[in-house]
Amino acid sequence: METVLQFILGVLIIAVGLAVSIGLHEVGHLVPAKLFGIKVTQYMIGFGPTVFSRRKGETEYGFKAIPLGGYISMIGMFPPRRQGQKAVANSTGFFQSMAQDAREQSHLTIGVDEDDRAFYRKPVWQRVIVMLGGPFMNLVLAVLFFSITLVGFGTAQSSTTIGSVSACVLPATSERQSCETGDQPSPGAAAGLQPGDTLVSIDGTPIDTWEQSTAIIRDAAGETLPVVVERDGAEQTLSLTPLLTERYVYGDDGKIATGPDGQELTEEVGFVGIGAASELVPQPITAVPAFIGENIGHTVALVANLPQRLYDVAQAAFGSGERDPNGPISVVGVGRVAGEIASIDTIPLASKAASLLGLLGSLNIALLVINLVPLTPLDGGHVVSALWEGIRRFVAKLFKRPDPGPVDAAKLMPLTFAVVILFGGMTALLVYADIVKPIDLFG
Repeated sequence: METVLQFILGVLIIAVGLAVSIGLHEVGHLVPAKLFGIKVTQYMIGFGPTVFSRRKGETEYGFKAIPLGGYISMIGMFPPRRQGQKAVANSTGFFQSMAQDAREQSHLTIGVDEDDRAFYRKPVWQRVIVMLGGPFMNLVLAVLFFSITLVGFGTAQSSTTIGSVSACVLPATSERQSCETGDQPSPGAAAGLQPGDTLVSIDGTPIDTWEQSTAIIRDAAGETLPVVVERDGAEQTLSLTPLLTERYVYGDDGKIATGPDGQELTEEVGFVGIGAASELVPQPITAVPAFIGENIGHTVALVANLPQRLYDVAQAAFGSGERDPNGPISVVGVGRVAGEIASIDTIPLASKAASLLGLLGSLNIALLVINLVPLTPLDGGHVVSALWEGIRRFVAKLFKRPDPGPVDAAKLMPLTFAVVILFGGMTALLVYADIVKPIDLFG
C-alpha cells in the first residue's frame, strides 16, 4: 500500500508541476499583452467545457475540463479583410471559409473605440514579445528547476562505495540472471567484499575515485591484491584476485569497435564483479547554462527527427519492438516514470526529489522548444507572421512603396487545422504506446 501511495504522490507532483508550468506559460503571454494595452478577454488553463471561471476586470480567468494546455484570448488576433479584397464565396471551399470565419470571430469581441487595442494593430516588436513571453517563462522555470537540481542536490556520480557485488561469474552470452549451484563465485564475493564497503586503497594505492579502482583491477588479472575497505566505521584488509576475462572494446561513439577486417574488437582485462554506488555531487551554478543548452539540443534533435521517432514508437506499440528510452513520451508516460521514481525504495529521498525536479525541468524545455516551432497555432508561427510583416513593411518603406498592411495570418488557418490534427494523432499514438508498451527506464 505504501508503494502505491508513493507512486500516486509521484504522479501528482508531476501533474501539479506541469499544470503550474502551463499556467505560467500563459502568464508569460498575459503580462506583456496587458502592458502593451492589448485587450485580453480570457485566460484559461485547459481546453473544452469551462469547469470554473471568474471575471476580474475585462478578463475571464478559469479552468477547462481537459487539462492538456492553456490559452489567452486577445481581441483582433487576425486583421480584417482589406478593402477591395474579395469576400469568400460559398463555392470556394472549406479552407477559404475557415480563414474568413477566423477573421470574423477575431473581430466579434472588439468593442466600440477598442480597435487600437487589437493584437494585429500593435507594433511588430510588441507582438513578438507577447508571443515569446510564454516560451521565455518555460525557460525561466527550466533554469529554476535545473538550478535546484544541480546546485541544491547535485548530479549522480559513481562514489568509492561498493553498491553491488555479483555472487557468481556468468558468461556474457548467458541468458540467466541468477546464480546456480556449481557457478564460479565472483572474485569480489570470494574476497568478502560487501555492498556498503568504501574502498580506501588497492595494492597500496589510495582510492579517491571509482575510475581509479577500475583501472587497477583491469590491469591486475590473476594477481592477488590487498584491498583496504571501510566497513561500519572500521578499516579491514581483504585479499582480492581479479579474474582474467574478455570484453568488447568500445569506441568514442559508444559502439563496439571493429578492426580492419570488420571483426569486433575484444581485450583481456581483470574482472571482480563489483559495481559502484552513486552519490549526488552538488555542481557550481556555472554548470546550469551548459546543462540547459545540452538539454535544449537533445530536444531540438528529437523534434527535428519526430516523424522517424513516431514511426519507431508505432513499430514498438503495434509490433514486438522495444521503445527507445530517449524517444518521445506522452504526459501519461511522464506520469508513470514519476510514479516509478517515487515508489522505488532503493532510491534515497534526495535522489527522488532531484529526479522529479529534473523531470519538470525537462518538461519545460520540451514546452519551450515545441512552442517555438514556426507553425500556427504554436507561438513560433505567430512570431514568424509578425516578423514577415515587419520585413514586408521595411522593404516597402525602403523602396518607397505603399504600406502592404498587416499580414493576413487568417490564411494560415488550414495549416493550423492540419497541425492540430497531427498533434492530436501524435498525442493519441504516444498515450497508447505508453499504456501498452511503456518505456522501461529501470530495467
